[in-house]
Amino acid sequence: MSDPGMTGVNGTGPTADRSLGQLVASATAEMSALVHDEIALAKAELRQDVKRGAIGGVAFIVAGVLVLFALPVLSFAAAYGIHNLGLGLAWSFLIVGSAYVLLGVALALLGVSKFKKVKPPEKSIASAKQTAAVLQTVKPHTRPAQDKAVV
Repeated sequence: MSDPGMTGVNGTGPTADRSLGQLVASATAEMSALVHDEIALAKAELRQDVKRGAIGGVAFIVAGVLVLFALPVLSFAAAYGIHNLGLGLAWSFLIVGSAYVLLGVALALLGVSKFKKVKPPEKSIASAKQTAAVLQTVKPHTRPAQDKAVV
């Protein structure tokens, strides 16, 4: 990659007037902005998936509660049905219990559909891999040996 603002055989152009410190500060600021942008992207993707996961989890919990409510009702309905062998109070318990089970199944299916939509933050992963690939090609500049020890 080359910067169109850089002309460069003789060091002329817009970047010729910038010092090494300014270039390092600019590169550091741009790298910091890139990292912050990637973190913001990851947060946005994760926030959306956490919301989907929470809705799916709540649907499973409600489905479980409804099935637990249905068990005693179905048990009473079966007992009354065997006892009466006719359309009476037992059939009403059976209808109510079956309605709870059907509602629980519907909520469980809703939970499954919400959990299937949860995906890893693909854009953030791709962006981070691209940044890592670019950074791996960057080679550090050698520093000239210093004559004096730093005190």
